[in-house]
Amino acid sequence: MRLAGRISLFAAASLLLTVSARAETVVKIGAALSLTGPAAAYGAQQKTGILAAVEEVNKSGALKGVKLEAVIEDDASTKEQGIAVFQRFINKDKVSAIIGPTLSNTATAADPLAQGAKVPVVAVSNTLPKGITDIGDYIWRVSLTEAQVIPSALKSAKAKLGFKSAGILYGNDDAFTQGAYGVMKSTLDSLGTATLATQTFAKPDKDYTAQLTALLATKPEILVVSALVENASGIVAQARQLGWQGPIFGGNGFNSPKLIANAGPASEGVYVGTAWNKPSTDAANLAFQKAMADRKHDPDQFCAQAYTGVLVIAEAIKLSGKGGRDDIKAGFLKLKDLSTPLGKFSFNTDRDGEHGAALQVVKDGKFQIVP
Repeated sequence: MRLAGRISLFAAASLLLTVSARAETVVKIGAALSLTGPAAAYGAQQKTGILAAVEEVNKSGALKGVKLEAVIEDDASTKEQGIAVFQRFINKDKVSAIIGPTLSNTATAADPLAQGAKVPVVAVSNTLPKGITDIGDYIWRVSLTEAQVIPSALKSAKAKLGFKSAGILYGNDDAFTQGAYGVMKSTLDSLGTATLATQTFAKPDKDYTAQLTALLATKPEILVVSALVENASGIVAQARQLGWQGPIFGGNGFNSPKLIANAGPASEGVYVGTAWNKPSTDAANLAFQKAMADRKHDPDQFCAQAYTGVLVIAEAIKLSGKGGRDDIKAGFLKLKDLSTPLGKFSFNTDRDGEHGAALQVVKDGKFQIVP
């Protein structure tokens, strides 16, 4: 009897363990982030946002029977490393979805692999107007494109500053900075702002004196710059050193606290269009900021977008009822007006994200929303 009782208890315990194991399904999310290279400042923020969101979703119990797990790899800000990371995610880690890569330049090379393998990708910082979601129907985007942010931001900046002429400087060796330049130029034209001169640079450059001197010689009323943050910091600092005291308008690459940290007081008066309204009192944004404060982390737009990327995937799993690759894609099709730190979020018919944008300026050593 005792032996039979022990066997029964053992069988019951084994059954409970089996049921428990079956009850919780682990869904892996791969995250290809620029933790080294020119975009490392963005990748560090994205990593914090992703880990916090995964922890918050799991703690909430919103996905009954599903536990999210983030598999984070460094894409090194290069196409080659991005491709290698995507291959590992798809074939070895068997992830259900991928967040990233950080740069549009890397995404144009790596995303086709996910499309071919039918693995949904959520771009959280790719703002290239064309060339991301049109890769295929498994590629989705949380980040607003430059075409969604720059026109309204420049229009607001002109209404405030009244500039009638501009000088443009942009990186000519990166898909993002090239794409943003195109949007900046066409927007300035539509606003009746004359472009007096245009100069270019490359990511490895450190000295922008020649380009800035040529631009300033034309006496523009604003400098408009498309650059990643490492270049942007040097450009802003050197422009001030050359005596430029006027406004500088930057694209999405400027959206990092590292701009202020690197350029210091020179960054005062820099305007940037942003996809994240930090002072928003929306409940989802307050919850996000509390989660960051609990981690003693000062978030930026890239952190908020990455956090939102996890929320979007979690909502897709909830809507579809499963965590497979095609289940998540199916969930994206149903997703509408999701509460996120970025505001009410939906995908449009092009699989691009839609939510509000704002204009911010560096004032008193920090980004502040322009009313």
